[in-house]
Amino acid sequence: MASDDLARLLNERFGSLAAQRVTWESHWQEIADFVVPRKADINKVRSPGDKRTELIFDGTAIHAAELMSASLHGMLTNPSTKWFSLRFGDLVLDGNDEAKEWLESVEDVMYQEFASSNFQEQIHELYHDLITFGTGIMFVEGDDEPTPSSLRFSTRHIGECYVSENEYGRVDTVFRKFKMPMRAAINRFGADLVPQRVVKQSEQDPYSLIELVHAVYPRDDIDVTRLDAVNKPFASVYYDADEKKVLSESGFDEFPYLAPRYLKASYEIGYGRSPAMTALADIKMLNKMSEVTIRAAQKQVDPPLLVPDDGFILPIRTIPGGLNFYRSGSRDRIEPLNIGANNPLGLNMEEQRRKAIQSAFYVDQLILGQGPQMTATEVVQRTEEKMRLLGPVLGRLQAELLQPLITRTYNILAKKQLFRNAPEFIQDNDINIEYVSPLAKAQRMGDVQSAIRLFELLGPIMQIDRGIMDYVDSDGLTKHMIRALSVPATAVRGDEEVAAIREQRAERQAQQQELQQAQQVAEAAGNAAPALKAAQGLGIV
Repeated sequence: MASDDLARLLNERFGSLAAQRVTWESHWQEIADFVVPRKADINKVRSPGDKRTELIFDGTAIHAAELMSASLHGMLTNPSTKWFSLRFGDLVLDGNDEAKEWLESVEDVMYQEFASSNFQEQIHELYHDLITFGTGIMFVEGDDEPTPSSLRFSTRHIGECYVSENEYGRVDTVFRKFKMPMRAAINRFGADLVPQRVVKQSEQDPYSLIELVHAVYPRDDIDVTRLDAVNKPFASVYYDADEKKVLSESGFDEFPYLAPRYLKASYEIGYGRSPAMTALADIKMLNKMSEVTIRAAQKQVDPPLLVPDDGFILPIRTIPGGLNFYRSGSRDRIEPLNIGANNPLGLNMEEQRRKAIQSAFYVDQLILGQGPQMTATEVVQRTEEKMRLLGPVLGRLQAELLQPLITRTYNILAKKQLFRNAPEFIQDNDINIEYVSPLAKAQRMGDVQSAIRLFELLGPIMQIDRGIMDYVDSDGLTKHMIRALSVPATAVRGDEEVAAIREQRAERQAQQQELQQAQQVAEAAGNAAPALKAAQGLGIV
């Protein structure tokens, strides 16, 4: 397809996606105005750097959203702990020492690349978009620049992105409309490909902006005999939004965008819903009530004045130390207007709204508590409570965020040959992702507690009948608990090593039994000798 035809076709698709998104934009704008004002430019024309908090009179929702996004960050992708591990689908390989060592080396490389890249700052921004707008968009790509990491992460503003789903409800299309300095566009795409107006204008003002569209979508017409960039499963096309001119066409082996949704209705295509949307009515009401309360407080501190219509020589001075002159002998005075006593009803209603907003963002559950130090049992109970609240959300985030993130990262690093060569016997074996974040561990702790409870119940019975343990596969139960606790693979012995240890133990036990038997025979022989002599002396023998 000719480049001009491709640009027109993609622009038609973009127009369709933009029409589908219109109903969401006003909703997002309200969310941004009251919860995340730094991004309050969805359908408003705002200048970068201008003040965007003029509508906010109460910051409860802002602080609650920050707390919840930070909590998700700590519970799912905590930078101080491991939050995923790799396992072989083949259980035999999973118990092989050499295979485990190679897989752990892959994990180390991935964690090192995450730590040296901009992942942590961008993933926190993604969580914040999830909590507020209900949809987060992150672009994951390899970094070919001379930087400490081979990865680059970019969380996109929801106002820039237009998405669509496939037949399975997964986002597989993202159109991003954004602006770029003209000099940057020329450096990236070349002076021959950008419109000539851009080249001419950049000579006068290289910092002026050009509006571009980046379209990523599944490619239908793939020539399997060719392996070039325009025959990848996913197309990547940049084109000028004004002149509809293609600037670049390439592709990706896998979808480069992560587009998780916090909650999603089955009949709504593309975008999700968030706790901020749930609490929006309370947020707006609290904001209005706070505005009224502030005005009431101003009236009480600086009340309106009752001033007689005559008798005063100069204009009324209400500043501290101000002097007001009136005719001598006049009883006219300046008096404050009685606006009524303090009414606690408004303050109580505000507090109710604050609690409702905090409840929508799970503030009470996310904060471990204040005051006396909690016991270990209380900490476990709080963790289980968070697990019950966020468990359903975790399932969607694992499917739409964590799994494609780890898969995409693994493929990028593998193409850059940053992993050491795998042993031949594990080639073409499936690698499974296992989540070991604090929240994921809390979900699996139920299995561990059940196993511990089983041994507690069987203990008294084993004293009477040890045959009861014939019903329990000790090895299988131990492996299950090791997986549930996410013990590092290098800290667990393989099946072959365990079998060798058990064989050595059995040999030692057999040798000890033989030695004990020999000692018993020797002792018996030694005791029999004096008796034999006595019998001979008595003439019995």
